[in-house]
Amino acid sequence: MKVIQISDTHFSPSKPHFNGNWPPLLRWLQSEQPDLIIHTGDLSVDGADHADDIAFSLQLMNQTKAPMLILPGNHDIGHLPGSHQPVTNARIERWNSLVGADRFSRDIQSWRLIGFNSLLLGMDDENEEEQLEWLAREMAEAGGRRIALFTHKPIFVDRPDEGDTGYWSIRPVPRARLYDLIDQHEVGLIATGHLHWAWKGAFKDAALVWGPSAAFIIDKLEREMPGERLIGAVVHRFDGDTVSSEIVAVPDMTAYVIDDVIDEIYPKSTSQGEAA
Repeated sequence: MKVIQISDTHFSPSKPHFNGNWPPLLRWLQSEQPDLIIHTGDLSVDGADHADDIAFSLQLMNQTKAPMLILPGNHDIGHLPGSHQPVTNARIERWNSLVGADRFSRDIQSWRLIGFNSLLLGMDDENEEEQLEWLAREMAEAGGRRIALFTHKPIFVDRPDEGDTGYWSIRPVPRARLYDLIDQHEVGLIATGHLHWAWKGAFKDAALVWGPSAAFIIDKLEREMPGERLIGAVVHRFDGDTVSSEIVAVPDMTAYVIDDVIDEIYPKSTSQGEAA
């Protein structure tokens, strides 16, 4: 079974800077004929405050022939407490009303694909606890299937035991709870977006994949990270109890540079990392 992961499309009707990447991405998706497409967040430029951004982006996603599951990113529903757009119940409800649930569980052959809302992790509230409990149930009830996890933010950036990276990865306390779940279950893949870097690695028995953005790369605005800067997607092939993942630079897409237009796209981005 072929599953294609796309991420960080950052589309908008009022800020169309990256919309030109949709036609070549759509052509490529149609030619690849995946069984399923998974979008790992930041569907929109600013869905956290503008419902039109989400609705517009969703109209584009509906043009694909293959079914698509979409997870929220920080620019869709907000981010950590203290950011200029923190996650709120209203923002979550807006997403759910327009796109659907902020999580999914889908069984394919000998795998269970689970997508969860990483923006709730670190909130230290009932939403975070409810989702972690849901995730634990879905993993426990996988019925012997291997598990592939999909979410927006990576569990870590540089090291599994790193401290709080702020904007970039899941905070240490909820990360430790994820590690406990990974230890208890047969997790074979963890696929994420958010960083605008493309990279493959491993954690315990799971392959780690950072999906590239379909919108822009980051030049000098933020620090270097593992991997490479490219615009594209990831092709995950599930065969029996194995999975292989290929990072693809999609033909004819433009590697826009956010540094060049940051003040136009995210004029409120006054703290580190709030463009990604």
